[in-house]
Amino acid sequence: MRDRTWAIKKATELVSKLTLEEKASQMKYNSPSIDRLNIPEYNWWNEGLHGLARAGVATSFPQAIALAATFNSKLIKDIADKISTETRAKYNASSHLDDRDIYKGLTLWSPNVNIFRDPRWGRGHETFGEDPFLTSVLGCSFVEGLQGDGKYLKTAACAKHFAVHSGPESLRHEFNAIASDEDLENTYLVAFKALVEKSGVEGVMGAYNRTNGEPCCASEYLQNMLRNIWKFEGYFVSDCWAIKDFHENHKVTNSPVESVSLAIKNDCDLNCGCAYQYILDAVKEGLVREENIDDCVIRLFTTRYLLGLNEETEYDKISYDEIESKENVSLAIEAAKESLVLLKNDGILPLNKNKLKSIAVIGPNANSRQALIGNYHGTSSRYITVLEGLQDEVINDDIKIRYSLGCHLYKEKVEPLAKAKDRFSEAITIAKMSDLSILCVGLDETLEGEEGDTGNSAASGDKKDLKLPGLQNQLIEEISKLGKPFIIILLAGSSIDLSYCEKYSSAILLGWYPGARGGKAIAETLFGKSQPSGKLPITFYKNLDGMPSFIDYSMKGRTYRYADSKNILYPFGYGLSYYNLEILNSSILYENNNLKIISIISNDNKVQVKNTLQIYLIDIQSNEKLHLCGFEKITIDKNSIKVVTIEIEIKDHPIKKDKLHNYSFSVGFSAPDPLSESLLNSKCEILKFK
Repeated sequence: MRDRTWAIKKATELVSKLTLEEKASQMKYNSPSIDRLNIPEYNWWNEGLHGLARAGVATSFPQAIALAATFNSKLIKDIADKISTETRAKYNASSHLDDRDIYKGLTLWSPNVNIFRDPRWGRGHETFGEDPFLTSVLGCSFVEGLQGDGKYLKTAACAKHFAVHSGPESLRHEFNAIASDEDLENTYLVAFKALVEKSGVEGVMGAYNRTNGEPCCASEYLQNMLRNIWKFEGYFVSDCWAIKDFHENHKVTNSPVESVSLAIKNDCDLNCGCAYQYILDAVKEGLVREENIDDCVIRLFTTRYLLGLNEETEYDKISYDEIESKENVSLAIEAAKESLVLLKNDGILPLNKNKLKSIAVIGPNANSRQALIGNYHGTSSRYITVLEGLQDEVINDDIKIRYSLGCHLYKEKVEPLAKAKDRFSEAITIAKMSDLSILCVGLDETLEGEEGDTGNSAASGDKKDLKLPGLQNQLIEEISKLGKPFIIILLAGSSIDLSYCEKYSSAILLGWYPGARGGKAIAETLFGKSQPSGKLPITFYKNLDGMPSFIDYSMKGRTYRYADSKNILYPFGYGLSYYNLEILNSSILYENNNLKIISIISNDNKVQVKNTLQIYLIDIQSNEKLHLCGFEKITIDKNSIKVVTIEIEIKDHPIKKDKLHNYSFSVGFSAPDPLSESLLNSKCEILKFK
């Protein structure tokens, strides 16, 4: 862990020189300057979920859920490092011009490590998926990439939203999430604990909701867990305008002053919002002691000193030329390629240019920039849609690309004065004329996202069901009636019912929100220049039948660990490849209270192959309950064999050391088949302790 004693000492000395009014001013996200002590103005609010956001041009990486699909912790760390480099570059340039506005600081309120427990949640695509272990590993890598490993923080990461937060968006300001001790320990708090204890995350953001009766931005239970049990030493920030919810919506206090008092007494150091304008009133009324305020402000200035306040750091000379550098853009495209999940392939992919004369590209997301970027995004200097990517890919080939919008993303017509289905005839016409149709369907951030940020105000960013919106399914059905091959490209950040597509399409490629130049990654993968190697970090369901109520926070019936397998269309960890690898042998080695799974893997193909080896813990005594416990993205050269060793820390998983014989381990390139009569009879290799 980074040494912070020197920064605490400097912060303590500084705070001793501040007046009460000056201390109070520093607890607001838009902290003013204190000129007499050479303290510059600082705005704490900045975003870096999948690239520096809301501050102009920056490299646009795939959305977080897409990054999760890579199952590649090293790649995630590299991406976070590039994000922090661009953040420093922007900060250096703007602060040199004394521009210290919002979205220009070094405190990035990322990553979002909430668990994507329900497919309806609009903000799920901001997360690393539904599994606590995957979220923990990738979240730690992201934090380490953002923060660096020197004396100073490169940027300060922030784990959000603490805790038990994952919809519904429309109720988040008033909802009380009831979670059992078991679900807290095994699901909702796992990633937060890992980010604090393993990666030393500098910030934690409280959630809007209450958890078990306590507002999360003033929870004695959660703060005790965070600071006393996990030993978190960084700063804690409220979600934006969450503190006013205490008295306006949660009704746990009667006034703004009481809300401020409750938050400060429970170690909420920083207010994103305006409630902390009442700090002095709270002190005057005897509800808050100045010592409480001192503790908060010392933590805040500790973070600022760690970032290099009034110090020279190794990051001061990072140039603005780092913004959208060639290297960063290449990494973004590579990440998009690794995130693509091949859900179905009847053999049509990869496409053979020699067998195609024309392709019809159809659908509301085919030429949509909005469908590339997800939410919390920056601005790219160039966008490459799926249509543009395909056009670029065949520019030197004798292949004609025809295009039709086909239908609106969610409305029944494109032109206001037209009849419904006004673009259907165009789409059908070009599909008839072409050898192959590529249908680009799905969602974008106007349909799934955060309350207030989306266009579907009735659902506040959440989905009402798992169906493709508007006329998209009807469009697919009309094209399928032609009897010609068609491929589905799904751009979305959550589970969609693809039952019809699974039955009638030739192939389905899940592109997520792949970043500004994602169309290039998709086109190159369709034509075989790249291989799809992504795996599902979430379960794809057929529909919502049997799904628990959205407001039920029990994990029973949710995610691959607890759901009814009969309603699963594509399971967690699923993802096809163009080329198969063979596991020749696997074995278990137990030493130093840790496990090692050693696998010998063969690549008999004539090309280098990339895939994800996945290890699942199977609890034989609990109806063979599954639990991801290890994974590694591997690359094996053509016609070669590789030995892969994956270490499993017992303390990170529900394993009882004295009952190891009760567990088996599944080793494969997917999870064991949840539809088989027994997980132990699946196609994956099953290892047992003897």
